[in-house]
Amino acid sequence: MARPVVGIIGNSYLINDTFPAHAAGSMNCEAVAQVSRALPVIVPSCPSLIDVDELMARCDGFLFTGGRPNVHPEEYGEAETEAHGAFDRARDRLALPLIRACVERGLPILGICRGFQEVNVAMGGSLYPEIRDLPGRMNHRMPPDGTVEEKFELRHSVTFTEGGPFHELMGAREVMTNTLHGQGIKQAGERVVIDGLAPDGTPEAIYIKDAPGFCLSVQWHPEYRAAEDPVSRPLFEAFGAAAQAWAEGARPQILKSA
Repeated sequence: MARPVVGIIGNSYLINDTFPAHAAGSMNCEAVAQVSRALPVIVPSCPSLIDVDELMARCDGFLFTGGRPNVHPEEYGEAETEAHGAFDRARDRLALPLIRACVERGLPILGICRGFQEVNVAMGGSLYPEIRDLPGRMNHRMPPDGTVEEKFELRHSVTFTEGGPFHELMGAREVMTNTLHGQGIKQAGERVVIDGLAPDGTPEAIYIKDAPGFCLSVQWHPEYRAAEDPVSRPLFEAFGAAAQAWAEGARPQILKSA
């Protein structure tokens, strides 16, 4: 049986500070190939190269990855400040309309970190530029030093809503996750349901109400050791199953939000 095709939304980089490149992390590709059992295809995050409808016709699901640049605050009606950090306007112009189209049609998507934030903004939500500056919030950023293992170590719990999709998927109401983000949800977008919280109240897991297809997003990085982590594996397996169903022609009933 042919594997479903999962488009991995990449990021823009400069190799040796000189040569432009589109790339995606190896861990994302490995998680999609090894756990979701799908064919990973890196998608250049540039709307001048990509037509959304054509892209959706070729892929059976999309992984919206993390990335150092943040969604530009103009996308949610706020002015740019130094606290908002770096941006990738090309990715904004590709990812946000692609998310909205996938949600509408039921094409499976999984959002991770920046991708989690993109889903919220695409649905009309907003973001805090720096979570650690808020009263009562912890520092969710990646440790500046240490090994990869130390940067991705499990650092806080996430508690899911009783009976919600993440509770059902994980088989537990509370799990341990890594944390490598600076921004977070300020106002949830239309139909965005916050289904998991960190101990300080920071949203960590969301889904879209009445979305006809698979549409889950997490603020942590489940791609790290996805094949062996008990929280990451079911997430990528469920995403892969949804992509496989789409590849086989299953099309969900389009639901209307109440």
